[in-house]
Amino acid sequence: MKILYVAGEALPFASSGGLGDVIGSLPAALAKEDAGTDVRVVMPLYSAIGREWREKFTFIKAMTVKLAWRSQYCGIFSFVHNGVTFYFLDNEYYFARPRLYGEYDDGERFAFFCRAALEILPEIGFFPDILHAHDWHAALSVIYLKQYYSRADARYAGIKAVMTIHNIQYQGIFGFAILGDVFGLMPSDYEIVEYDGDINLLKGGIVCADRVTTVSPTYALEIRSPRFSHGLDGVLDRFYFKLSGILNGIDTSYYNPAKDKEIAAHYSWRKPEGKAECKAALRRELGLPEKDVPIVAVISRLVGHKGLDLVMLAGEELMKREIQFVVLGKGEQGYENYFGSLAYRFGDKCRALITYDRALSKRIYAASDLFLMPSRSEPCGLAQMIASRYGAVPVIHETGGLYDSIKDVGSPGGGNGFTFAAYSSYELMHSVDRALKMYYDDREFFEKLRKKVMRTDFSWKKSAAEYTALYATLL
Repeated sequence: MKILYVAGEALPFASSGGLGDVIGSLPAALAKEDAGTDVRVVMPLYSAIGREWREKFTFIKAMTVKLAWRSQYCGIFSFVHNGVTFYFLDNEYYFARPRLYGEYDDGERFAFFCRAALEILPEIGFFPDILHAHDWHAALSVIYLKQYYSRADARYAGIKAVMTIHNIQYQGIFGFAILGDVFGLMPSDYEIVEYDGDINLLKGGIVCADRVTTVSPTYALEIRSPRFSHGLDGVLDRFYFKLSGILNGIDTSYYNPAKDKEIAAHYSWRKPEGKAECKAALRRELGLPEKDVPIVAVISRLVGHKGLDLVMLAGEELMKREIQFVVLGKGEQGYENYFGSLAYRFGDKCRALITYDRALSKRIYAASDLFLMPSRSEPCGLAQMIASRYGAVPVIHETGGLYDSIKDVGSPGGGNGFTFAAYSSYELMHSVDRALKMYYDDREFFEKLRKKVMRTDFSWKKSAAEYTALYATLL
């Protein structure tokens, strides 16, 4: 089986969040699952990709890619990483930018990327059985494939398309004035991409794809309701037969406290002693008092759907508990200001680190006892899985992938965290208090829970097998 992933980012090359984690680890897991699977990835060659990587890339060739009336240069570079061949598409006009996304011409930038991802196939001698596009940035590759390439060239005709929605909030919405001028689409494509009077690229990808997946089973159900769909529930109801959810995993070799070089001491569920040293090291780093209290952490983009309004409402009450509280993240100004203020007012027990720092996040995971993730909506979430790997017991709101990955300790057969169903600050604090009561009143049981949490299998193995089975249904 031959699979081509089309995505806007991938670790370790360039990433802005969870999508990069997935594209950096899922293809490798698929290749490992079945030696007969040839998995490749195509992504832009951003200026953010450092020289330490670029020096290892192999230049294949330069070509010209047509986009509407434009003829644009495209350089093709390749590199094999973890058994997966990555292709990097070079065009400095589009990709020599300080950010991966959020530019005024994102529509044109990613239209070029999607067109080029298809144009390079004859040049690299690789026509996949499956083209798997991720999020709206790659949706045009599905639309172009089904509306144009498969109809005009027999080499493309047999390629099946899978469209994965990582977060339905981001849909690629543009005015119809650029339908032909920028995207190179015809008036006959109007019904495919039109939604609410605009071009909606994610909607077009859903319509054209052979299968549509989300990153957890519960989220696949949730996005068919108006509460979670950001307007696309009608489209997903129409194409419900295409839709399924497969829970993401994490790279358990990268997130491994037994070998992680970026934390103060190594430990595992069998030999957990090093976690105490990690707690002590973080306290020294952040200037927190050395006390026998649990460290409670939030590591998140500071945006509304992450449930931070609940943390704000509960903040004063939370500071009354015998804890130390650490927040790491960047995002909306209101949240940054609030957590900065909380740390200023409660300087003996709270720290707000308004930054994005992957190495620091791992030190916080390794030091923490409890990890708060009260998201209002969460397609999958990786932070609760990473926290579990490092022995920080999750406290989560039952939504999306959080519900699929974390079960309450009070559930039949026990669980691997503390959960709450109603979206309220009261329910959040009730779950936090249950966790603190266990920590203080029954430390032995809490440590058993911590070991159980660390043993939870969040590897890609099961998910990779599910993707392989899904691809097989198309072939």
